[in-house]
Amino acid sequence: MSVQYRFGTTIAPITCHAWNKNKNQIAISPNNQEVHIYEKSGSEWKIIDNLSQHDLRVLGIDWAPNTNRIVTCSADRNAYVWNQDSNKKWKPTLVLLRINRAATCVKWSPDENKFAVGSGARLVSVCYFESENDWWVSKHIKKPLRSTVTTLDWHPNNSLLVVGSTDFKVRVFSAHIKDIEKNPEPTPWGSKTTLGTLLAEFSNSGGSSGGGWVQSVSFSPDGNKICWVAHDSTINVADASTGNATFKLRTEFLPFMSCTWITNNSIVAAGHSCIPVLFHHTENGLVYSAKLDTSQKKESGGLSAMKMFHSLDKQARSESSDTSIHSIHQNAITCICLYSGTKSNCMKFSTSGLDGLLVIWDINSLERAIQGLKII
Repeated sequence: MSVQYRFGTTIAPITCHAWNKNKNQIAISPNNQEVHIYEKSGSEWKIIDNLSQHDLRVLGIDWAPNTNRIVTCSADRNAYVWNQDSNKKWKPTLVLLRINRAATCVKWSPDENKFAVGSGARLVSVCYFESENDWWVSKHIKKPLRSTVTTLDWHPNNSLLVVGSTDFKVRVFSAHIKDIEKNPEPTPWGSKTTLGTLLAEFSNSGGSSGGGWVQSVSFSPDGNKICWVAHDSTINVADASTGNATFKLRTEFLPFMSCTWITNNSIVAAGHSCIPVLFHHTENGLVYSAKLDTSQKKESGGLSAMKMFHSLDKQARSESSDTSIHSIHQNAITCICLYSGTKSNCMKFSTSGLDGLLVIWDINSLERAIQGLKII
């Protein structure tokens, strides 16, 4: 079962979205320099604020549930932390990122005392609040990053960071800020805590496809594994508890753009095929489970990526039968967010896409769609 929403009177692509703690408000980027805040009123969503401080397209949004702060980043090379005033209006505070290229992605840490911003400047800015000067400052993670940082995610211990980039690499760094937090306990990734220490590196190049740049990364709920999806239509898992063993699954789908864990062994990924797909990680590797879009027509045989491209290409024709595809989303899914539950036990998740649609998916009601396979 899924619930669909549209925002505003015109259809605009949704670049990214983020929920507040109670899930009665949502921040979306309608593919421009603004961030719109909507509040649910009955079955409708009404706009209550417009965050318009950025000059160029907003590329990342994250909403801290406990401190109720929003952080945004943009192609204008800036990031802002937004706080509500006494009138419930959002006020921005500029973050000193010290970058000369677009800020591409942003994520609050689990303890919400810092956040990380990826950029086209081949570095990650780890930002924290300096109370003495009353501003947000940053420290950089640079080497051995060689290209644009496209995605990042925090370890549950608040000190490790996984980073994906367009040099076909996934790296795990220490992002510990000794000025504001205690030393973390050792993890299977290593015990070094100095900011910027490279703890692991994985390559997404090689093979018959030649590889692809990394689109999305995610730490597992226990922090021992990472998954990532890349532009070569693969999904990958690396497990630190088994000596950084890696598993790659080359899929028949178009490239994925976002992924997240929904249990300690289950992953949802979505992208250019316009549907969320479920995968399981086992001791023997990655296993494809099912498409989670029940509106999908059953195919007599598997569709290759090339056939899928041909199918999508038909949408440019004038025949009415070719103006839509057999899925809820009618264009690429750009963002997946948890809606109900946590990574260890997700009950609902949301997707947004270039079709301007936001869909909330109920995992429990999708059991039929995954043909009776129990999510463990």
